[in-house]
Amino acid sequence: MTGAKEREGRNAATAEKPGERSASGGSSPAARTLSPELLKSTIECKHAAQCAGCPLIEHDYGQQLALKRARVAAAAAYYPALEQIQTRPVEGADTITGYRTRAKLMVSPAGAIGLYNRSGHHEVVDIPTCRVLAPALADVAGALRTLIASPPAEARPLLLPYDPVSGGVLRAVDLREVRLPKPREGTDDSVGVLVTLVLQRDRAPSREDLRDAGRALRPLLPKALGVAVNFHDAEAPQILGPETLVLDGVTQAEDRIGETFHIASFGSFVQAHRDQAARVHSAILREILALKPAHGGPTRVLDLYGGSGAIALALAHAKCKVTMVESFPPATTNARAAAESQGLTNIEVRTGDVAEVLSQLAAAKVELDAVVMNPPRRGVSPAAREAIARLNAPFFVYVSCDPDTLARDMDHFARLGYSAGELAPLDMIPLTEEVETITVLRKIVPAAPRILYEDQDVYLVEKGPHEPVVQHPEYMSSLLARCDMMPRGQKPRPIHLVDPGTSGLVLLAKSEAARAVWTHALINSGRLIYLAAAKGVTPSKGAITRDLREGNRSFPARTRYRRLAVASGHSVLRVIPEGGRTHQIRRHLAAIGHPILGDERYGHVPTNRYFEEKHGLDRSFVHLVRIEIAHPRTGQHMIMESTLPGDLRSALLRASGPSVLRFLEAKHALGEGRVYTPGPDDMPASRRATGATDDSLDMPPVSRRMPPATVVDFVDEPPRTRRHPITSPDED
Repeated sequence: MTGAKEREGRNAATAEKPGERSASGGSSPAARTLSPELLKSTIECKHAAQCAGCPLIEHDYGQQLALKRARVAAAAAYYPALEQIQTRPVEGADTITGYRTRAKLMVSPAGAIGLYNRSGHHEVVDIPTCRVLAPALADVAGALRTLIASPPAEARPLLLPYDPVSGGVLRAVDLREVRLPKPREGTDDSVGVLVTLVLQRDRAPSREDLRDAGRALRPLLPKALGVAVNFHDAEAPQILGPETLVLDGVTQAEDRIGETFHIASFGSFVQAHRDQAARVHSAILREILALKPAHGGPTRVLDLYGGSGAIALALAHAKCKVTMVESFPPATTNARAAAESQGLTNIEVRTGDVAEVLSQLAAAKVELDAVVMNPPRRGVSPAAREAIARLNAPFFVYVSCDPDTLARDMDHFARLGYSAGELAPLDMIPLTEEVETITVLRKIVPAAPRILYEDQDVYLVEKGPHEPVVQHPEYMSSLLARCDMMPRGQKPRPIHLVDPGTSGLVLLAKSEAARAVWTHALINSGRLIYLAAAKGVTPSKGAITRDLREGNRSFPARTRYRRLAVASGHSVLRVIPEGGRTHQIRRHLAAIGHPILGDERYGHVPTNRYFEEKHGLDRSFVHLVRIEIAHPRTGQHMIMESTLPGDLRSALLRASGPSVLRFLEAKHALGEGRVYTPGPDDMPASRRATGATDDSLDMPPVSRRMPPATVVDFVDEPPRTRRHPITSPDED
């Protein structure tokens, strides 16, 4: 059973277990191992053939762990900066059935309660004997299934299943298990359930009728501490809406974990496996408590994406001085209340966007000993990564539920001066493909850029995303700053500039004289070729001729493109700009109704949100994949190529599967990280007879009247903090 990481909270177990591995590479004397019987075990489920909730259920548990380790290692393998990082074996769970402490279950028009089927269609599979639900949740789901089949009159307004044709209101149920500090009144049982019923807003009865129905329903549900409703809006892509109304019982509950408790609320996030969450939090505590701050005071820790405070409260209980940051106000309210109830005065809770709060802390020159971050599935935003690095803490602990966005973020952190030695994956959701990963990033000297070509006049290097070529106040570092790490002695000078968000090739001259010679050659004999992805399906090829205004003047500009492939309803393009105007590719493609994916300024906001949330794309999908130029000294025609970087490769793979990547690789469209002089063997046989040098666009040569792009993107567009909610349109 899978589920996205909502932004409402980070509530997980923190009790330390003896003999666990350290995220930084060490292990205790008695490292924890799983029994051979567990590793060889397979789980049988009568719903497995139809239900999509447990895609790895056909494998034995040892094979599941191996597949998850391979997924983490493969995500890191896309990035040269991460090639030395080792991936540890996956930390398995002691129990792989009956573990799930939170479940979001759909309700079909016929009253089935379960998940969507394996076909990919929105058809609900009833799962009355689900193997992974915690017993308390299974009992409540069973009771609801019976009540929906024959609803009591008093509770009927809540229990009629939604049907788009014939009426009804109930779309889903959200169940959350809590472990109470004390047994429930009149029992010796400390386990309770928060029950949230998701209703179609435009069909919901009056609030008073809902409260009456809730008071009638709660006594019929075993261990239900409270009943609430959440309102789903008709066009919303996510099942849970922004408004929740408590109908009967408690409004929140204390959920004890180890020596502390946090406050759980209806619909709030909790890690799926309580025992595995305890191991994650124990690893964090070990790393932090191993510090011996030189200042002699308590360890100063910043906890980012803190949710309702599970990590922050555990750290505060361990005598650390903690600042917690979370953007969801109800979660921070709960964190403050839990800290106050437990007398923890060494924790400060801040509500706000992580990047904005970090900028405030950096401006105030706050000194820290460590940073802990446990972001949602889409990872840490580029602006937040920059701000985290500016704080200059000795090390970070990063907890991730998505290997792809973790690797993307680590690649950026490497350019900002932080690197890890290993990845420590953990199986948080057995029987699924999901995997949690912990890594510790420590301060290093940023690596010099990769040099693809060098002669007496120039370097050809690769620039990463989120990095300007020259230093700018909005960015912590730059490509030229990293070039200072190159053991050559010369001060490189850029021959052409590309946008900070664009990755790919950059030519750097070793002297002013060399820059003048190569700039002339690039204008008169060169062309820059980009790989881009645009919204929707473009024509197969075209040329966009449109004057572009800069300041009070308009300049002629033309952009040529060829569609190479269609990926998940969008176009992968090879693009050649002529004119070199600011944001030319992005402005021209937006003008014809096919904006670049991920482009915050000219792009389509809902599509950008979808690609960031679902596929980890946190920038414009533009890569300078190729430079063609006649060498100014030898006259030889040179082709310089840069391989498509890991973040764009990962986004393309997640959006369309491996077939599109294989097709583009077969066409040599993704770049091969090399510099060469083309010969007959470097082009298809169909092109050799024409005398063409390559098959890049099958168009006339580039007009030499317009210079290549030389404008830096950040001149009038500083980095923006993403403020949008998580949404994902179904049509994308």
